[in-house]
Amino acid sequence: MSIDFILPDIGEGIVECELVEWLVKEGDTIIEDQPVADVMTDKALVQIPAMHSGIIDKLFYQQGEIAKVHEPLFSMTADSEPTSTSSKEAVSDTPTAVTIAEIKQEVKAVVNTEQSVEPKQAATKGKAVASPAVRRVARELDVNISEVAGSGKKGRVYKDDVVAHEQGGGLISTQTSISATRVEPIRGIKAVMAKAMVESVSTIPHFTYCEEIDMTELIKLRLELKEVYAKQDIKLTMMPFFMKAISLALKEFPVINSQVNDDCSELTYFNDHNIGMAVDSKVGLLVPNVKQVQHKSILALATDITRLTNDARSGRVQATDLKGGTITISNIGAIGGTVATPIINKPESAIVALGKLQTLPRFNDKGEVEARSIMQVSWSGDHRVIDGGSIARFCNLWKSFLEKPSNMLMHMS
Repeated sequence: MSIDFILPDIGEGIVECELVEWLVKEGDTIIEDQPVADVMTDKALVQIPAMHSGIIDKLFYQQGEIAKVHEPLFSMTADSEPTSTSSKEAVSDTPTAVTIAEIKQEVKAVVNTEQSVEPKQAATKGKAVASPAVRRVARELDVNISEVAGSGKKGRVYKDDVVAHEQGGGLISTQTSISATRVEPIRGIKAVMAKAMVESVSTIPHFTYCEEIDMTELIKLRLELKEVYAKQDIKLTMMPFFMKAISLALKEFPVINSQVNDDCSELTYFNDHNIGMAVDSKVGLLVPNVKQVQHKSILALATDITRLTNDARSGRVQATDLKGGTITISNIGAIGGTVATPIINKPESAIVALGKLQTLPRFNDKGEVEARSIMQVSWSGDHRVIDGGSIARFCNLWKSFLEKPSNMLMHMS
């Protein structure tokens, strides 16, 4: 008996998702819990497992198409066939059987392959090669997309091809196809980031405060400890020190670790310091956060940071690691740049961007010029909650911990 696998409710209001990759093909024999497909939601990439052992009969979507929740994703012939008077019956209770706990949610790297624009190929009969966005344009213009000659590689149909077909009913020139632009839908993590950034800058009055920090002593301390802990498989970067110093400063300035409600009538203070770090992953900007930094040692933070960074870059960060942040660090200086105007990760109230380390001349206490390791930092704050004096005093305390590591150690409980 052939049964339909109904795409389950993945949670958080998701009603559709992009079919990123089929991990099986029609005719394959699969076993229960074997990964069948990767689908990208607005939150993360989810791996869909098989609920039964059997043979794949039909895949209902092509790679890149939009799959709907509560509709069939694929059909299969199960090894253990339920008793039925019908030769083919869709299993309607699959969404109930496939619970959120049974789905292994993970973010996976999605590489966008640049497609070169080639001279127009003649339209072929059968299913046209086009993205869901282009198909949507074709439906709106009442154009049969299978009749449109695609100008892309292997006859791929672009938006301009559909528009030209509707207006002229024929082929567009080779010159036009060569110079045509490529339309790509914004989906998944990138779409979430775009919406979040617009929401933040349009509802939060940002202000930026910049300062420079002398990192010379901290860099020396880290180099002394780095080799020691490397033997214990602990990667000691600068980030654990940044996080711990922020946590110590937050104890004195809890307003920096607060969040205001939408109508700005209540302010919530958080006892936990869940400090996020922006990671430039292949699927877009991810901000996993280390939970309860106030209770953790430098070494414990180093372990958590290494795990979260590796998870994000490999595309396997857990959803729980992306939620509950209270303040964020952007280490943009690892790529380049000295100052920035970072956008607050709403509903948080503050974010800091770390500039690149530079060896610069500075005067010492004796008036002598010497080379020092200098880092520029840029804070952005929610001016509804944080005033300039508060961010300046907070930054001064944070700076004192970083410039004098012994001072930070004395404040650690």
